[in-house]
Amino acid sequence: MSKTPNSKQYDLEDRTLEFARRARNFVKSLPKTIANYEDSKQLVKASGSVGANYIEANESLSKKDFIMRVKVCRKEAKESRFWLKLIDTDNAAELEKERAFLIAESTELMNIFGAIFQKSQ
Repeated sequence: MSKTPNSKQYDLEDRTLEFARRARNFVKSLPKTIANYEDSKQLVKASGSVGANYIEANESLSKKDFIMRVKVCRKEAKESRFWLKLIDTDNAAELEKERAFLIAESTELMNIFGAIFQKSQ
């Protein structure tokens, strides 16, 4: 990837994209239960929304719009973490390992967007 004057935003765009991709791959491996089906749909939506809203924030027309989008990013990362905790892995070691990674990543994304929000006010 070539460096641009504002390369940090693109690093975070890539990171949120990777988070959404890994969440989708995680969902594909889960036990097929009614609860997992419903919770997985919510996880897929929330995890994708983190990155989509970050892209929108970078294209915002005003500071107020930027701040609102960043707050939505944080909210969606937090929601992703909730669904990750709720999903049943049937205690499969590999799924538990991936869930732990995704929970840690959603927490870090929450912290990053929280810091961006604080600095933007």
